[in-house]
Amino acid sequence: MILMEPAIEAKLGRAVRRKALTAFLAQAAAAVRLRGEISVLLTTDTGIRRLNREFRHKDKPTDVLSFPAREPIGPAAPTAGDLAISVETAARQADEAGHALFRELEVLLLHGVLHLAGYDHEADQGQMARKEAALRRRFGLSAGLIERTAAPPTRRMRPPARRRKGGAA
Repeated sequence: MILMEPAIEAKLGRAVRRKALTAFLAQAAAAVRLRGEISVLLTTDTGIRRLNREFRHKDKPTDVLSFPAREPIGPAAPTAGDLAISVETAARQADEAGHALFRELEVLLLHGVLHLAGYDHEADQGQMARKEAALRRRFGLSAGLIERTAAPPTRRMRPPARRRKGGAA
């Protein structure tokens, strides 16, 4: 289930393509054999900052947060967990990466689903990065979050100054 805050719906609703994102979420979950319901909140930078502060003790916005489900009690329907995505951050990252917001949301959903499946790039030996790269290739997605944060920043080089003929500069 994908929920969208009203502020995001009003500002970027059409670019989000909720039905297509729901289909992608199901494909991503199946690809990592993740069973159970996944709830996704599409929120603002302010909303995700509040969640990040409350649950991770980091007082800043981020792009995606994952909340794996605890073991179910009784015969409850299986729940895989919850994801929260800042659509405002996703829009900036999409612009920087040169692709559509929808594509960036797919990248963030995939990253979050991997966390719900138990992968942790902050603690593993590259397993999540390798799995994410393989799934991005499978789904036709560009560089993922792990690659972007691991890559050194690119610097624009100035073209060399042209020298005039005749010796005078």
